[in-house]
Amino acid sequence: MSISNGNLSEITVERGEPTLVPPAAEDTNNKGSLYFLSNLDINFQGKARTVYCFNPSDHNGGGHGDDEVLVGVIKNALSKALVHYYPVAGRLAMESDGRPVVDCTGEGAVFVEAKADCCVEEIGNDTVAMEKLVYDTPDAKGLLEVPPLTAQVTKFKNGGFVLGICVNHFVFDGVTAMDFINHWGEIARGLPLKVSPFLDRSILRARNPPQIEFPHTEFSEIEDISNTSDLYTEEMVYESFSFDLDKLEKLKMAATKDGGLIKCSTFEALSAFIWRSRTQALKLHHYQKIKLLLVVDGRSRFDPPLPEHYFGNGVVFTSAHSTAGELTEKPLSFAVELVREAIQRVTDRYMKSAIDYLEVNGGNVSMNATLIISSWTRLSFETTDFGWGQPYLAGRTSLPGKELVLFLSHPTDKKSINVLISFPTSSMKIFQKLMHI
Repeated sequence: MSISNGNLSEITVERGEPTLVPPAAEDTNNKGSLYFLSNLDINFQGKARTVYCFNPSDHNGGGHGDDEVLVGVIKNALSKALVHYYPVAGRLAMESDGRPVVDCTGEGAVFVEAKADCCVEEIGNDTVAMEKLVYDTPDAKGLLEVPPLTAQVTKFKNGGFVLGICVNHFVFDGVTAMDFINHWGEIARGLPLKVSPFLDRSILRARNPPQIEFPHTEFSEIEDISNTSDLYTEEMVYESFSFDLDKLEKLKMAATKDGGLIKCSTFEALSAFIWRSRTQALKLHHYQKIKLLLVVDGRSRFDPPLPEHYFGNGVVFTSAHSTAGELTEKPLSFAVELVREAIQRVTDRYMKSAIDYLEVNGGNVSMNATLIISSWTRLSFETTDFGWGQPYLAGRTSLPGKELVLFLSHPTDKKSINVLISFPTSSMKIFQKLMHI
């Protein structure tokens, strides 16, 4: 494992007061309007925090004037980007019927300047440990009070800097956030937007009347006969596991060696292996029903596909189900087939049915005996460039939820995958042994 958090816990980061960056031009057409959020937006409630770490360069050597240039370029570009992405300058609100919307107030994104008492290389390469490099509106009492976007620029002694971003999942999913950040970077470099964002989320409005064509077991309630809630009263520990190309090929061979499958994808094999290993490590009851939730990007699966640069959540849940005994005692190919079937289920009809299901039933997901896997391996973190080159390191900070696993590209070897997971202390050692393949 090549993950290091350096001595980040000992590093002092001094934040300035948060300020607002409004759009560069007043939006007379949309200011004061209520911006529609689809059921897919509302279904994914939470925050996503990412960091983009930039080495020192000839353009930002660390002097006072250079600091001002750096911050000025990033803030000015953000202000211009908000003209194109006007909902990001608004605030979450609730309509009279209790449905979340964006109130297009135009007040702007939250921006914080910070200074660290070290060189940027000293923070290590474990992005999950970099929470202090992201400003996260500590006074917010709930998700509706979290602005769509906050940005923190942390400057280091040697001229390096880190851009920390926190986005509200109501407004952004991963693909949308990367689009926004990369467009922001293009503006900072003086480039025009190649493609404007498609802002009309009403194309994913529920049908009238709703047509629920599938059982949508992703929302099913599971009885916890294994008392997993007791496990989660323990201290939760986080760890990152690196799977290089050799390990990934071994997994795929293990999934096909019994003859049940001819071939499988890397995502299918890794998801099945993690789900199976986690179930073993937690020592769930043999007859415990378990559920795997997979986050699938549905943009290309809609018919027709969502427009290019669709601004909104385009991801859906799909689920695989088993019992703990079946999953752990049967060969890996059994779990792989469950994962494959869940992914293949995501069609245009399925996603429209899910939108209609959410319209009728809401989106409360039972997390008893459930694991969520989300892959960020295709997100273009490394393409972000504000004029000082691309980041030497970028990724997710924090791991929200004890039931969530993230797949990320390895910082240096793009053919390898880092698996981020948290576990109760008593179960982590078992899981670590299972990871040695």
